[in-house]
Amino acid sequence: MTVDALTDVAGVRVGHATRTGGGWLTGTTVVLAPEGGAVAAVDVRGGGPGTKETDALDPRNVVEKVEAIVLTGGSAYGLDAASGVMAWLEEQGRGVRVGPDPRHVVPVVPAACVFDLGRGGDFRARPDAATGRAAVEDAAASDVGAVVPEGCVGAGTGTVVGAMKGGVGTASSVLPSGVTVAALVVVNAMGSVLDAGTGVLYGELFQGSVDRPSAPVHEAASRRLAETAAKNAPPLLNTTLAVVATDAVLSKAQAQKVAGTAHDGIARAVRPVHMLNDGDTVFALATGAVPLDAGHPLALNDVLAAGADVVTRAIVRAVRAAGSVAGPGGVWPSYTELYGRPAAPGD
Repeated sequence: MTVDALTDVAGVRVGHATRTGGGWLTGTTVVLAPEGGAVAAVDVRGGGPGTKETDALDPRNVVEKVEAIVLTGGSAYGLDAASGVMAWLEEQGRGVRVGPDPRHVVPVVPAACVFDLGRGGDFRARPDAATGRAAVEDAAASDVGAVVPEGCVGAGTGTVVGAMKGGVGTASSVLPSGVTVAALVVVNAMGSVLDAGTGVLYGELFQGSVDRPSAPVHEAASRRLAETAAKNAPPLLNTTLAVVATDAVLSKAQAQKVAGTAHDGIARAVRPVHMLNDGDTVFALATGAVPLDAGHPLALNDVLAAGADVVTRAIVRAVRAAGSVAGPGGVWPSYTELYGRPAAPGD
């Protein structure tokens, strides 16, 4: 049974730590690999990234596997959340072994951040090591194959997309070969996810059916978004982050190709994308449980295409799952508040 989430890749767990109220509107999300780690890679396309340990993922470098990936709010300050994840992993004896004692490990924990500073009202309310530890403990305590909370949770707590509220979304796909490909996305983009002329989500144009808002609903939503944009401080830095995971056997170079192609999934759903004040970053994880067809030299193509597709779907789910936020740091209506929920099949 699948749950249409990153956790459909066997052994991968997701945990969130969410802070709201009292000046807070931020959080951290941790993707925890199966014990023993997963092959990992990264591709950064935004002009203003905030990252940690991404150089270790270069296929030319020595680290083969990682135990966890951290996605966090708090801009560069929030990267401190990775320290809490490292401490927890060290206690479990998980990481790159660097000495004769099995406890002598160095966990390599790649991380990337989104800009959400001050969105809860307090510029100094941002994730730290304790937030990261809470998120990884939440991941470790979850069941294998668990449903992943979406919307304004974890790293998606304080995110916005254009003048609307952003969030966390996830999706998965099982290929005819039996390989699973899944994505988790944190949507915090400078660009827009909806067509200005119709209110249709760009990402839904790639999903086979479009819930087209009525003209009066779209006109009212457009007025509300324009008013919101005028009242809120203009966003300075924004970033869409993603983790694409698969149970396929991949090399680091192949995983890097997956991360790169997955950016196409962002470009379908967010426009414009990869701007100078975006930090768009995609990580790829491969747990290595299912071999690709050795007799098919282009077997990776199916994984590449699926990676982009699930990223697009995850962005749509993040936007539809997000709730509206109104507080001292600003007001951001949700897509669902503005346009309503999609019609049920048969309506």
